[in-house]
Amino acid sequence: MTVLSEPALDTGAPRRAMIDSQLRPSGVNDPAVLARFAEVAREDFVPRGARGVAYMDRAVPLGGGLVLAPPLTHGKMLTEAALRSDDRALVVDGGTGYLAALLRPLVATLDAVAPADAAKAKGGPYTLLLIDGAIEVLPPALVKALADDGRVVTGLLERGVPRLAVGRKASGAVGFLTLGEADFAALPEFAQAKSWSF
Repeated sequence: MTVLSEPALDTGAPRRAMIDSQLRPSGVNDPAVLARFAEVAREDFVPRGARGVAYMDRAVPLGGGLVLAPPLTHGKMLTEAALRSDDRALVVDGGTGYLAALLRPLVATLDAVAPADAAKAKGGPYTLLLIDGAIEVLPPALVKALADDGRVVTGLLERGVPRLAVGRKASGAVGFLTLGEADFAALPEFAQAKSWSF
């Protein structure tokens, strides 16, 4: 019996096009960040049937309600993070591992947790927190795990619209500044508790 193997997918050209036509024109120009996008094979983080669209400028459905955010979303997150080589980073992973793979060699240490486990985060203190998805509230455990003056980059849901947001911890609390609409999947684990109103 002859077993036919799947032809290898040449992703060199699509990866370069992602960098040159999606990231650079939108302000993602840090050489270290662009080098990571060139090195990390995005197609390894999507189902086999979606490998041909891994580099398109849109979210890629992964099944089970999970998505891989568009390259520009992750690029802007890493740009706004103002990365430092001595950062102690925590990534709340939206289910793909791609953002952590991009970030890992750019910081001193990196821990990653699933959204369901984020409220029990015990490491730290972290100088940088990246949340790969859109949140309505930041759990107190993550605020506690963040060092004073620690930075947060995430999607923030404002009236149902996801926006890229950056935050800093000061006096035991994190304040956010939104920077514009962005393509983030909502993380139900970070939803605002529902309350009755009349």
